[in-house]
Amino acid sequence: MLTGLERYHCCASCIHFRAERTGAGDPKIRTYCQRLGYDTRPDYQFRCWQPKPRVAERLRRLSDAGGHSGG
Repeated sequence: MLTGLERYHCCASCIHFRAERTGAGDPKIRTYCQRLGYDTRPDYQFRCWQPKPRVAERLRRLSDAGGHSGG
């Protein structure tokens, strides 16, 4: 069973993750780390990860519940 940190630790849940359209009318989306300055993917993991407030709150609740999600 995954712990909260293992479940949520990825670029997509980090405060520095950005996704932007590459140009007007262009369907391509560039995903990158604003802090590190290079392209990344939502599922990548780095040690500099800082969870978004919503994720940090979820991790806090999981920790308070002893690691159980209640579901």
